[in-house]
Amino acid sequence: MWKTVLRRFLLMIPQLVILSILVFILAKLMPGDPFTGMITPTTDPKQIEALRIKYGFYDPWYQQYWRWITNMFHGDFGTSYTFKMSVSALLGQRIGNTFWLALLCLIFMYTLALPLGILSGRYSGSKFDKAVTFYNFVTYAIPGFIFYLLMILLFAYTLHWFPASGSVDPGLSGFSYILNRLHHMLLPAICYALIATTGTVQYLRNEIIDAKSSDYVRTARSKGVPIDKVYSHHIFRNSLLPIAAFFGFQITGLISGSVFMETIFGYPGMGKLFIEAVLSRDYSVLTALIMIFGFLTLLGSLLSDIIMSIVDPRIRIE
Repeated sequence: MWKTVLRRFLLMIPQLVILSILVFILAKLMPGDPFTGMITPTTDPKQIEALRIKYGFYDPWYQQYWRWITNMFHGDFGTSYTFKMSVSALLGQRIGNTFWLALLCLIFMYTLALPLGILSGRYSGSKFDKAVTFYNFVTYAIPGFIFYLLMILLFAYTLHWFPASGSVDPGLSGFSYILNRLHHMLLPAICYALIATTGTVQYLRNEIIDAKSSDYVRTARSKGVPIDKVYSHHIFRNSLLPIAAFFGFQITGLISGSVFMETIFGYPGMGKLFIEAVLSRDYSVLTALIMIFGFLTLLGSLLSDIIMSIVDPRIRIE
């Protein structure tokens, strides 16, 4: 299996090269340049022109691309002209916030989705199953950004249970700092979990309903295996396969940053940084984020295959 994993990693190299070329070309086709956002009524145009010459914006495109990709392999993503700091340092500040929020989102999501999907599938047709199905329809139909805004209005501005934005209050340290960070993450994590459980619950429910009429279940029941053991040792494990297929994508997708969630909640993560980079035309930050997001997407595909092989040893990555 590890040879296959290594081969998949090697196949990611040409994919990332193609992605880098597309990202670079599209960035060059965008109106303006990284210095456009620095222009004000009092800005001397000669200063902007000097910066463009200094950083080689008039060089041939292939020279600019080679310089950009070479620096990137050395960990130098350039300088953010909006935040006045290196892109690497800026990403280092934001990626930690996104990682911890993504981890909390996954914990809440699967803590809610797995029991709902299992019980709904096991007791299909019951009042509980109908309630879960109604919950799935509602959460699938409502747009995420509207739901987030309603939750902020209710829990942040009306009830004052949670802060409306930010990741931590200033001036804290030690255990108080940890609790305050958790307090800031609770509302976006809970809201994301309520919206994102729909697909997982529905997949798990349908798989369990299909598995209940399978031959191996009837055989196990005919041998006198207790019903609880049939569900825990046979049905549940086989029903996890479609969930495992998406698990890697969910992990890397959350780490790369939920753009809408972080922007609406004012949470300073990678998703919010992406929107800020687009609005300010901060090309150095934008191209670095797109490359990171692309790499995480490819990594999510590989991670899903590995997880599936762990859940079911009969599956081997080809």
